[in-house]
Parts: sequence; C-alpha cells; structure tokens
Amino acid sequence: MSLLLAIGDFARATHMTVKTLRHYHENGLLEPAEVDTRTGYRRYTADQIATAHIIRRFRELDMPLGEIRAVLTAPDLQTRNELIVDHLNRLESHLARTQGVVASLRDLLQQPASVPQIQHRSIRATASAAISKMLDVKDALSWYQGALAELHATLAAQRAQASGPAGGVFSNALFSDGRGEATIFIPCDTPFRSIGRVRPMLIPASEVAIILHSGTHADIDLAYGALAKYVAQHELAVVGPIREHYVISPYDTAEESKWRTEIAWPIFPTGARV
Repeated sequence: MSLLLAIGDFARATHMTVKTLRHYHENGLLEPAEVDTRTGYRRYTADQIATAHIIRRFRELDMPLGEIRAVLTAPDLQTRNELIVDHLNRLESHLARTQGVVASLRDLLQQPASVPQIQHRSIRATASAAISKMLDVKDALSWYQGALAELHATLAAQRAQASGPAGGVFSNALFSDGRGEATIFIPCDTPFRSIGRVRPMLIPASEVAIILHSGTHADIDLAYGALAKYVAQHELAVVGPIREHYVISPYDTAEESKWRTEIAWPIFPTGARV
C-alpha cells in the first residue's frame, strides 16, 4: 500500500498551501486518496506528489483548472499534448500583445511628443462597395479584417476595379458606448452586383482634418488622440462619423510596420489655418 501523507506534510512536499489543496479537492482536480468520514481530514499518497507538481507548473502558466483537469484525464498522449500546445500558443499570443503594449508605453514615457502633421481635405461623395454592421468595439478589428477580405474577393470575382484605397466609417456610438455601426468600403466606379454582405453605397462628402498613422493598429489610439487635440484647438468639430482610409492595409502586406492609415475627423471649415 502506498505511503499516506497528512495534508500538512503533503502541502510541504508540493509547495501548495492546505487551502489550495482543499480547493483542488473541491474542484475534482486533485482528490485525496483518503478522507476521514468523521473528521474530514485528508490524506494523500506519495505517488500523488508528482501529479501535484505538474498541476503547480500548469497553474504558474495561468492554465485554468478546467483545462488542467482535461489534460490530466486525457484519454491518450496525443490529446494531452494538443491541449498543452493550445494553451502555450495562447500564452505566446498574450505575450506578444503584452510586449507591444510595453513598447508603446515606453515610447510614451521616453519620447517627447512630436507635432502632428495634419492635413485638411474636402472628400467628395464616393460610390463604393461596402459592408455595414452593428458591432461591439472589441470585435471591430477582427470584423474589419474579414469585411475587407470579402470586399476585395467580391470585386475581383466580378472584375470590378477599385478606384481608391479601402476605408471605414465608424459611428460615434461605437466609441462612446462601445457598440455602434461600422462600415468598411472600397471605392468603385464600375457597376457590380450585390452579393453576400456586399452592397453598393454612396459614402457622403465631408470636410475633414486628417492625420496619417504608420504601423500596427494596436497603438492607433495615439493618432486619434493627437488629431482630436488638434481639432479641439484649431478647428470647429462637427457631429459626424470618424473615417479611416487604409492607404496600405493588412490586405496589401502582412508586415505591420508598412501599414498606413489615414484618420479623418469631420470639421466645419473656417478658413483659419495654423
């Protein structure tokens, strides 16, 4: 019979607190080999130490208890390894996002604020192929990528030529309330058939102040902030949706450093320029 350890000794052997061991027992993750029916006192076998060490390593990698349970009860080695690899892939993705945020924060702290280059432009009404949807702001980036790919594929299939770079129109509610209407469009002067989500749309004319953002969309909020500050100081802002023009987009290149996005803020032109 395997040697039984009191819960306190097992805690010392595994570097887990008694409270943690009780929690794992209650969640069916690490059940003691024996529980006294009168006192509720738990005892573990020495053979369970290795399992406890594995659980501890997974918890240090922020693996949820349910996923650890799935790994420990996997029916075969391949299934177990696939579960572990899936979690490691998620960790790597999270790490990449964290590193991007850290780099952006360091830039904010270490680099002096540069004077933004702002243009003023009169945008004419533009015939376009477009996809519109009410969505949550947290889903905006992934939706934008899918919509952009569908627009390009639809126009290519019908041999309709784009007459300019793709763009987006985003309602104020999307920013202020976290949910609102978004439209992704590609200017297109040639006729095409509506298919799937793609519809013809006339993007209205607008007077705008424009800033050019270079690189990843992860820190595009900095360009938004610089443009908003400029408009507040030098222009008369008007109620209207924000526009983006994807001069060089993820559809053109996967290299984020080459992306170029114009952000257009609607204004009422006064003739004054700084």
